[in-house]
Amino acid sequence: MPSFLDRERSVAPPGYSRWLIPPAALAVHLSIGQVYAFSVFKTPLVERFDTSLTAIGVVFSIAIVMLGLSAAFGGKWVERNGPRKAMFVSGVCWAGGFLVGSLGVATGQLWLLYLGYGFLGGIGLGIGYISPVSTLIKWFPDRPGMATGLAIMGFGGGALIASPLSSALLDRYAATPSEAIVPTFLTLGAVYFTAMMLGAATVRVPPPGWTPEGGAPAQAPPAREQVQDGLSVEAAFRTRQFWLLWIVLFCNVTAGIGILEQAAPMVQDFFTGVGPAEAAGYVGVLSLCNMLGRFIWSSTSDALGRKRTYIGYLGLGCVLYLVIAVAGTSSVALFVAVTGVILSFYGGGFSTIPAYLKDLFGSFNVGAVHGRILTAWSCAGIAGPLIVNVVADSQLAAGRSGADLYTASLYLMVAVMAVGFTANMLVRPLSASATPTTGKAGPDRSREAVA
Repeated sequence: MPSFLDRERSVAPPGYSRWLIPPAALAVHLSIGQVYAFSVFKTPLVERFDTSLTAIGVVFSIAIVMLGLSAAFGGKWVERNGPRKAMFVSGVCWAGGFLVGSLGVATGQLWLLYLGYGFLGGIGLGIGYISPVSTLIKWFPDRPGMATGLAIMGFGGGALIASPLSSALLDRYAATPSEAIVPTFLTLGAVYFTAMMLGAATVRVPPPGWTPEGGAPAQAPPAREQVQDGLSVEAAFRTRQFWLLWIVLFCNVTAGIGILEQAAPMVQDFFTGVGPAEAAGYVGVLSLCNMLGRFIWSSTSDALGRKRTYIGYLGLGCVLYLVIAVAGTSSVALFVAVTGVILSFYGGGFSTIPAYLKDLFGSFNVGAVHGRILTAWSCAGIAGPLIVNVVADSQLAAGRSGADLYTASLYLMVAVMAVGFTANMLVRPLSASATPTTGKAGPDRSREAVA
């Protein structure tokens, strides 16, 4: 690769503003956040390939699975090579996914769509998702939750831009959406590649010994929350704390994505007067809540502490799921409000987890540790929709309809969030005998919980 992508060439010069880093990260996250708008292409792709919704839905599933796997296995590479090279690789893979996918659509080869948008694009998703995380934490040691929330909210909000943009392109390029997929894919690939290259060109890493203006961070977490320098990813991976947080993230994502994936049919089943147009608007509201939650709740965690913030996500989440199960059909406004808050917790969970990892394991290898823990997202992306859809199918087979299709799955989600709540309560800071950066962790003799 060109030498200007090397980490050494991306060290910030004197006078560089750290506030340029969040926009660089947003350029990447808003681009890869398009994956949440993939449903715009589902019906046109079904018509183009003359296949089922399930066969096209596999494209999205492959992309999310590859997101988690590439983040897990590419985390150390990202830490070693720096954010500029990682953003460049992400942009090439993501834009390349659209290119290969468009070739598959043009030739009628569905496997090329799987390979392009699903496999290659999914690698771009994973590398792009984690590329700015450790850099943001290093630039904003005083407000790590706010910094990561600024960037990661872009992933949740990417669909707000991608959905109307994709629809407009499908309408503009051809008489029917199925005929317009190829030029739309090519246009999106070019637009996203340009945006991600601008982000890569802007991003910098702080010089050695850099601290925020004014000296030591004013709002650094209490000393008991920090690990001096930090553990290597291998050492963190072997700790009980890592796996407890894996369960926490898995449960929070499973509960949220179960609603997100089934949002439009669910609201129509709960309320007979809600049609497709209103359901589409409801999905837009959930996307907005998902995006805002990624910034608001992660920023709040800088003051409350990560553990208390997750107590809110999971504890209040249990209560809110019970409200939907018991009284969800009583009011459209109540249903929208409650599910909107749940989706804000879903988004907040993603943006708070990097700072939680930093508090526990230090900043030494936080990007790689974050990558490993995103495998929980891959698993939850399968488990959440599976719970909702399997339960709904079984209720349909039993002759039930409407809100009754979801009651059992809502109670199951209460149980899932209770498991996550318990795991979060069991998280303790690392013992003082854990050896920083050596890959060795001492026995877990924790004294008190992370705040």
